[in-house]
Amino acid sequence: MQGKKSFSRVLGTGGYLPGKPVTNQDLVNRLRELDVETSDEWIRERSGITSRYFCGKMSTRDMGCIAAKQAIEAASIDVTSIDLIIVATTTPDLVFPSVACHIERDLGLERCTSFDIQAVCSGFVYALTIADLFLKTGTKNNALVIGAERLSTILNWRDRSTCVLFGDGAGAVILGKNSVPGIIASDISSSGKFCDILRATGTPKNGVLEGTGYAEMQGQEVFRKAVESLSESGMKLLNACDLDVESIDWFIPHQANIRIINKVAEKLNVPDSKVVKCVHKHANTSAASIPLALNEGITSGQIHFGDRLLLQGVGGGLTWGSILMDL
Repeated sequence: MQGKKSFSRVLGTGGYLPGKPVTNQDLVNRLRELDVETSDEWIRERSGITSRYFCGKMSTRDMGCIAAKQAIEAASIDVTSIDLIIVATTTPDLVFPSVACHIERDLGLERCTSFDIQAVCSGFVYALTIADLFLKTGTKNNALVIGAERLSTILNWRDRSTCVLFGDGAGAVILGKNSVPGIIASDISSSGKFCDILRATGTPKNGVLEGTGYAEMQGQEVFRKAVESLSESGMKLLNACDLDVESIDWFIPHQANIRIINKVAEKLNVPDSKVVKCVHKHANTSAASIPLALNEGITSGQIHFGDRLLLQGVGGGLTWGSILMDL
């Protein structure tokens, strides 16, 4: 006799942005001291960003743990029921152990399955997909999935084409095993031939960093590939599920650049009224941007449990992916 089929659903969300917002003008003033010229208008026109947050001395682990505790509280579960922790991050605190293992300890857990994944800005979509598969097999019951980044530590403050675009923060969800489908389907892909268009070259060797360690980006090529890959992935997923775009209540894209968000929404025929946008508030927080946007949508009352969502991310690798889910 076959056992009961397992699915996964989001039980709660959390998010954290450190310190006070750093406005474009704040950043312009800082960069002027380095003889780097930019302006509020230049940043807004190219990205839609008006502010971002920087973590200062806070670690990726610190921010991820705060977001995790919010998600646990929102899910109304006992922390000891968490048996899987996945942290998506490009900026871990140490070479090892993982951020996930440190957060497991910080939460007071003694036995769990905890690990980090690295897919840059697609990291949260990858992590949520992996957690969903664990829960569907029935081997895990409650997963804590976190996207956390301190991108301010890998920015070249003399490169205005990158340093004005990123920020720090963390978002988290609790994914629970359920008899009713929450995550309907996902599509994750990569194309290594585009490794060099978005990267940070840095290798620790004999106690010294080889490479700059700074984020580098070929802006026009990233824009082109992001729009192309996300629009194709979204349509592929909808077609595979035999659903049309009208069935989507909310489109929650990676919050990297307002022009990318608007262009992908246009190609998918998602009306602007259904697109969650918060890139203007916290800039590109890489793996943290989707869970931050999801949490903001829920806590603001914009998104409700029962809504159907399309989540999308694209990042260095090149990596990209989409998740279709009922909240």
